[in-house]
Amino acid sequence: MLEKFESFVSDNNLFSKDDRILIALSGGVDSVVLATLMHKANYNIALAHCNFHLRDEESNRDEAFVRSWAKENNVELFVKEFDTYGYMKENKISLEMAARDLRYEWFNSLMETNKFDFLCTAHHLDDSIETFFINLLRGTGIAGLHGIQAKNDKITRPLLFATREEILNYAKENNITYVEDSTNAETKFTRNKIRHNLFPILREINPNFENALKKDIEYLNDTEFIFRKEIEKAKSEIIERENDLIKINISKLLSLNPMKIYLYEILSDFSFNETNISDIIQSLEETSGKQFFSKTHRIVKDREYLFIEERKENTTNDFYLINDEQSSLISPLRMQIEVMRDLKFINISKEKTIAMLDYDLLKFPLILRKWRQGDSFVPFGMKKEKKLSDYFTSNKYSLLDKENQWILCSEDKILWIVGERIDDRFRISNKTKNILKIEIEK
Repeated sequence: MLEKFESFVSDNNLFSKDDRILIALSGGVDSVVLATLMHKANYNIALAHCNFHLRDEESNRDEAFVRSWAKENNVELFVKEFDTYGYMKENKISLEMAARDLRYEWFNSLMETNKFDFLCTAHHLDDSIETFFINLLRGTGIAGLHGIQAKNDKITRPLLFATREEILNYAKENNITYVEDSTNAETKFTRNKIRHNLFPILREINPNFENALKKDIEYLNDTEFIFRKEIEKAKSEIIERENDLIKINISKLLSLNPMKIYLYEILSDFSFNETNISDIIQSLEETSGKQFFSKTHRIVKDREYLFIEERKENTTNDFYLINDEQSSLISPLRMQIEVMRDLKFINISKEKTIAMLDYDLLKFPLILRKWRQGDSFVPFGMKKEKKLSDYFTSNKYSLLDKENQWILCSEDKILWIVGERIDDRFRISNKTKNILKIEIEK
């Protein structure tokens, strides 16, 4: 067992004798065998034990055992107690998830504070196969079918080569003592149902099913590597980025086959699920403006693109006042404001980012706001009013463009579709005596 252990560590480049390693030690057979093997192989180790207080005196028994093991083997030990039920209720999550969050948050803190290079957990081959079936039942796609990885950043799992039976036999042969977690026999958790109900049936069909599935999982792992390369290539071809906005080119997306798989892999990064994906695909041939929401992001279907942006609470104002004595306005647009009274050497700018208006026709304070349904203005060079919604349609505004469009007003009249077009009623003419110049930073 020790020889297989050291070969697995070396073959998977998990860590070296020079590394400082933290071992998660529960007191159960798996973690005690792991700690024993690491200790025998002369790795530089320390131990971390979590007391979640979920099993009354049994939890305290486990802690006492771990303290005794650490003292007997002269290994540094860290112990922390948790109010797991309180954390579960406060965060409205399952007990299992609460324990996991608390455990890894503490482990990460320990590693950072004490300069550990790696964390070792005692996951074994049976755990990996159980994870395979759990993910298969949940429908996680190919990413969930490789089981548990031997190394994930700084988390390593050196026992993944061994079955639980092999670990138990090693403990028995070497007189290794450990404690039993009584909840391992319960079948209310999915993992335990698979372990106690499904595995015996699989062993009847194939007594060597663990090693057979191990090979399949390794094959799926290699397959996923190729699959990921193809997905990343597709992402680079169809995804465009503009600051915080992500754009998916619809025509390029439609050329992918099978499109649903590509779209699922792309959008799952933004917390969209399979149901969302089906609805989004159905919308691709429909008119613009349809929206889809995940917990973290929003997608807007436009003519040529799917726009993806992070969902944010509206913490900024959508209403600002501009007085004529101001020289600047700190708003999302950053405006420079100037009243020009000497008109002898004035050049009228044609830049869209600059508005030059007849100052004496304005009523202050001016209002900077987002557009509203029913807004209308007289576009520069025209004599008739036009609804702003029609202007947006004519200029092929997307829903996001409309939402982000600022309007500058004098009382209830629009002066400027900011960054686009001024209102003809406030343009500079041969009667103009003073000019208000407003420039926005690009």
